[in-house]
Amino acid sequence: MATKTNRYSEEEQLVYALKRNQRSAFDYLYDNYSGALFGVISRVIKDEEKAADLMQDVFLKIWKKIGDYEPGRGRLFTWMMNIARNASIDLYRKEKNKYMVDIDDQVGVVDANNQDEMNVNTMDLRGIVDKLRPERKILLDLVYLQGFTQQEAAEKLNIPLGTAKSRIRTALKDLKLYYAA
Repeated sequence: MATKTNRYSEEEQLVYALKRNQRSAFDYLYDNYSGALFGVISRVIKDEEKAADLMQDVFLKIWKKIGDYEPGRGRLFTWMMNIARNASIDLYRKEKNKYMVDIDDQVGVVDANNQDEMNVNTMDLRGIVDKLRPERKILLDLVYLQGFTQQEAAEKLNIPLGTAKSRIRTALKDLKLYYAA
């Protein structure tokens, strides 16, 4: 029991020094916690260079937000781990979304760009759609033929919205391939 009191007392002193922007406290923090934080970051961000850059950003965020830390709500280490984890997830999503596009926006662009080229009367749209996998076909039917939103279609089929969007995106790519063939 005395160990926990001493440990809390040491953490309390560290937090006090951090909140007073004492350089030695931040040096101690980095020396003693950077390995653990980098471990959390590198589990999410596989690129070592990006993970190292993110770790620097995490320590900067800790330095800027130390005034928000409330010892009564949890340990300093847990608070820092949450910052590292959240920053990692944010970067992962940002990197992932960099290569993804909003299908609704792109369909509008494709429709506007190809309006003169595509003659719906000469296309056997249903025939092409019938070639799709059932889980993709039903989503296209719900969203583009029945007027459901992607969210409504996902709810109707009891699937996550992200899954619905991915299947729609893949279906549209497949349709493009079938149409070009």
